[in-house]
Amino acid sequence: MKKILLIIIALHFCVFDAVAQSNLYVGEVAVASQSEADRRDAMPDALLQVLQKLSGQRELPPVPALDEALNDAERMMLSFRYENVERTGSDGDVETRLRLVAQFIPAEADRVVQQLGLPRWQQERPSVQIWVVVDNGITRRLKPVEFAYAWQSIEDVAASRGLPVSWPDLDEEEMQLVDMRLLWGGFTDYLIERGAPADGVAIIAARREGPQWVLRWNVTNEVQNWSWRNADRELLFALAEGIHRMTDEVAASNSIAASEQGLSTVDLRIAGLTSSTAYIECMEYLQTVSLITDVEILGADPGQVHFRLRLNADPGFLADALRRGSVLLPASAGSEYDYVFVQ
Repeated sequence: MKKILLIIIALHFCVFDAVAQSNLYVGEVAVASQSEADRRDAMPDALLQVLQKLSGQRELPPVPALDEALNDAERMMLSFRYENVERTGSDGDVETRLRLVAQFIPAEADRVVQQLGLPRWQQERPSVQIWVVVDNGITRRLKPVEFAYAWQSIEDVAASRGLPVSWPDLDEEEMQLVDMRLLWGGFTDYLIERGAPADGVAIIAARREGPQWVLRWNVTNEVQNWSWRNADRELLFALAEGIHRMTDEVAASNSIAASEQGLSTVDLRIAGLTSSTAYIECMEYLQTVSLITDVEILGADPGQVHFRLRLNADPGFLADALRRGSVLLPASAGSEYDYVFVQ
C-alpha cells in the first residue's frame, strides 16, 4: 500500500504557481480604472510588493530612502498592463476585479533592496506543497470544494509575497489511501516518506470552534520545521495570516543578510562536460543562478572546465545554490563538481 501511495503522489503533485525569477519583479495592484491618475497612484504599491518579494520582508523599514524609491516608482517601471481577475466570495458570488500588472527594471529594484539594507531572499525558491484538512465535527476532508474561495486566497497571498506553492492533485480513490489521522496530526514526514518534496511541505488542520476558525500549521523544509496556531472568525483571514507567517519563516531560512551581500569571486572545476551540448547547457545553467553575476573560463582539460565565478554574496552560499539546482553534483575527485545531463 505504501508503495502504491508513493507512486500516486509522485505522479500527481502539480505546481500551480512556481514563481519564475521574472515574476519577482512584477507587482499586481487593484485599481478602480485604467486612467493615468489611478495608474500613478497604484505604482508605488506595485513597487512595494516587488520589494517585499525580493527581500522576503512583510514590513519594510519606514525610512526616507523607501519613500524616495516609492515616489520614483514610475521611472523604474519597465512595462504595465491590466487584467480582469474573477474571484468567488464566501457567499458564492463572483466578482471581477481590475488589476494593474506592473513590471519593474530588475537592476533598479535590486538597487533599492541594497540601498535599504534589506536581506535578499534567494530567487531559487522550492515550491511549498500545501495539504489542508478541514474537520467539520463529523468527518475530516482534504481541501473541500465548498471552500474554494479560501484556497484561492492562499494562492493570491502566496503570489503577492513571492512564495511558490503547490497542491496535491489526487482523485477520490487516491485520497482514500491517505491516512487522515497522520495528516490531521501534522506529520509532514509521513508525506515526505511517500513522495512529497522534502524542500517544502505544509499541513494546515482547520476546525471551527464556536465562532472562530482555529488553524494548526506544520511546515517543513530542508532547513527547519515550524509549528503554530492561529484563529479568526473568517477562514479567509486566518489562512491569509498563516500564509504570511509561513512566507516569513521560509524566506528567512533562505535569505542573504545585507552584511553578507557584496561582490566576491570563486574558482571551481566542473567535470562531465564531454560534449559541446553539455558545455553550453552548463554555461546556461550557471548564468541562471541568481547568486552568480558573471562566468569566466580560465582553462579546460578533456571533459573538464575551470571556471571563475563572480558572485553577489558570500561564497558560502554557492554550495546550497548549486545543490538546489540539481545540475551540478559534488565530485568525488579531480574537480569540485560533476555536470549531470538534464533531460
